[in-house]
Amino acid sequence: MNCRCAKRYATVGAMDAQEAVVRAYYARGEERERLSDGRGQLEFIRTTEIVARRLPPPPAVIADIGGGPGRYALWLAALGYQVEHRDLIPLHVTQLQAEAAGVPGIRTAISDARALDLPDASADAVLLLGPLYHLPSSADRTTAIREAARILRPGGALFAAAISRWATRIDGIIGQQIYLKYPAALDLIDEAERVGVFPPLHAGAFSANSHRPDDLRAELTGAGLEVIDLVSVEGPGMITGDIDARMQDPVDRGAILDGARALERVPELIGLGPHLLATAIRPATR
Repeated sequence: MNCRCAKRYATVGAMDAQEAVVRAYYARGEERERLSDGRGQLEFIRTTEIVARRLPPPPAVIADIGGGPGRYALWLAALGYQVEHRDLIPLHVTQLQAEAAGVPGIRTAISDARALDLPDASADAVLLLGPLYHLPSSADRTTAIREAARILRPGGALFAAAISRWATRIDGIIGQQIYLKYPAALDLIDEAERVGVFPPLHAGAFSANSHRPDDLRAELTGAGLEVIDLVSVEGPGMITGDIDARMQDPVDRGAILDGARALERVPELIGLGPHLLATAIRPATR
């Protein structure tokens, strides 16, 4: 195994305040069902169709880094891929182990995205769909991206997700009216958009780093990758107040998905939906 693991693990220090917030949030166990309601269905359907555009054919090896309880890992395994799933949260690994019992092609372990236990150039594609949310330090995000690029074979695709800089205002405040339960959100939003980090509103609440589209592109290219696509995942559909009902109706769901596809690369609208998704290639000469 050529992964120089000891050296990289030494660069990841003790749990800092942000990591404690992340662990507290995911310890609630709510991530397992997050993609099941209307909002989650829209995110999952769109993410899988965007990723599928550049996936190599099965049985290629796909690394799902920061893969949570494994919804995407299970999707990939069902398509015939060999999946290396890694996540920082022990509960997520345990949940996937239970869910994947008897499912061939999935290996899972606890691992930090900044110090992966996988060999160099061992994956045909890499999913980095969560770690960039929770690394407020630019240096840590660069380390995670470089780690993902290290385990990626030359010519392979890296799929990196980020939360839009305006997600909290558009989706949280305007769409979900979170200020009715947490009035402090209105006082925090301007600063959160300025610095790119929205703090937790209560103990165990979600907190995340956010990106402008050009910021995400710059971080990936700065790590030596070639960005070939960057799109809005959900588009404007997420802001609808009755999205659960709409996603259950075939006509309404089709309209929401068609809208997301039609607007996904419109420069003025890329940041409108909660998530950005970039596709980047590791150059053959890397």
